[in-house]
Amino acid sequence: MDQDKTRRSGGRAERKARRARPVEVNPCPPGQLGGLYKPLTDAEMQAIYQMALRLLEDLGMGEVPQVLSRQLIACGAQEGDARIHFPREMVERIIKGAAKDFVFHGRDPARSIHVGGERVYFGTGGAAVQTLDIDSGSYRPSTLRDLYDFTRLQDTLTNVSWFTRCCVATDLPDNFDLDVNTVFALLKGTTKPVATSFTIAEHVAPIMAMVNTALGEVDFRDTPFLKAHISPVISPMRYGEDAVEVTLECMKHGLPISCITAAQSGATAPATLAGFLAQSLAETLASLIMVNVFQPGYPMIFSNWPLVIDLRTGAFVGGGGEISVMNAASAQLSNWLGLPSGVASSMTDAKAVDAQYGVEKGISALAAGLAGGNLIYESSGMMASLLGASFEAFVLDDEMHSLIYRTLRGVEVNDGTLSFEAIRDAVLGEGHFLGGPDTIAAMERDYFYPKLADRDAPVTWTEKGQTDAWSRARLRAKDILAEHHPTYLSAEAEARIRREYNILLDP
Repeated sequence: MDQDKTRRSGGRAERKARRARPVEVNPCPPGQLGGLYKPLTDAEMQAIYQMALRLLEDLGMGEVPQVLSRQLIACGAQEGDARIHFPREMVERIIKGAAKDFVFHGRDPARSIHVGGERVYFGTGGAAVQTLDIDSGSYRPSTLRDLYDFTRLQDTLTNVSWFTRCCVATDLPDNFDLDVNTVFALLKGTTKPVATSFTIAEHVAPIMAMVNTALGEVDFRDTPFLKAHISPVISPMRYGEDAVEVTLECMKHGLPISCITAAQSGATAPATLAGFLAQSLAETLASLIMVNVFQPGYPMIFSNWPLVIDLRTGAFVGGGGEISVMNAASAQLSNWLGLPSGVASSMTDAKAVDAQYGVEKGISALAAGLAGGNLIYESSGMMASLLGASFEAFVLDDEMHSLIYRTLRGVEVNDGTLSFEAIRDAVLGEGHFLGGPDTIAAMERDYFYPKLADRDAPVTWTEKGQTDAWSRARLRAKDILAEHHPTYLSAEAEARIRREYNILLDP
């Protein structure tokens, strides 16, 4: 009898110890499959698509640069009334031949991501001109140092799958210095896939020369890890000459591109949601046509971002039900066409990490993920209707995205997970599942354990100082910034870049 007690006691101790061990398996990695949320029926998607085709054929695009106009007409477009019109057959032919998926490389191959299908990845975007200061808690103009600090902070965060510069270095008034130093900060601070923008086409070649210096003997075109964000279409329904030139120059150098349409409801697009979706789809298709008439199948993210304004004031709205459903619908439409989708989420209007922040970010990010957005931009770190970026928000959003990926992963149903043996053993044995092998296996395989969210009892939370999420995130962000100083550029490459370019980041 005593031996039985000892054996059972030892078993309980072992089970308790096993439950306390850190879980090494990530139960919710990036790249989970979306597509279960379908705000549009098949008939509604078809109606929106047909209206987009009608807009491109009947209205066409205005202000078409000559170099683009010649190529469009050579590929089947028609000229009339100072606009270029796209026959339906031409549009559908180009959609058919466009890139459907591709690898967006990291300088570290383990960090590359496969874009397309219904794989979901959260990342960054934006051009915030203010940073929420981690010490004062107040907004101030963003600097080059902020950009580098954001870069190395997110380098440690699992759920930022690629990093686009999230803020503008407002302390660099010269546009060339701005573009050069932005890419330098990305090269120095992370080996993830990265993205940037170029002010003018003439900046692309010298910056790509800097990139090749950083790579040494590696050819950028073999594993292109730098993507360009460009908005070649100006709503409503016309091209922007400078952005078209940037696009063509980026293609010469082999950069993958995100052609972003960012119309705003009731301002540059209809206030009706269906009409908005039809126009923005037509405009993003115009970008796709532009790219593919020069190089069919070129790697392009079909970045249709329906943005919303408050029709009472005209102010941009980053959070809310309308922008959540619109970007989900955009992802659904893009995926329905078989094109790599890019949408936006988590663009909260909140200025602080508060209840509004959590509600707006959670709803929009979950909707975009469930709809199957391939690359979900703006989803990390952004605040204040895209005017601000926050170190604490990066950390909190990373945990939020784990919860979303876990939601997308869903429920695996098979003979093992239906758990007959575990139920039998509990019913006929000790009457509970605590510490059983089935429970331990599920604990390590199926459950996510947050590091920032508080799950303590109220009395324990009080004993620990009653900290809130923002305070815990601030401490975590400060720890990362104090400890993580990556050396992704060789000393030789950095020294050469500093000799040849006006690098203003303090070494």
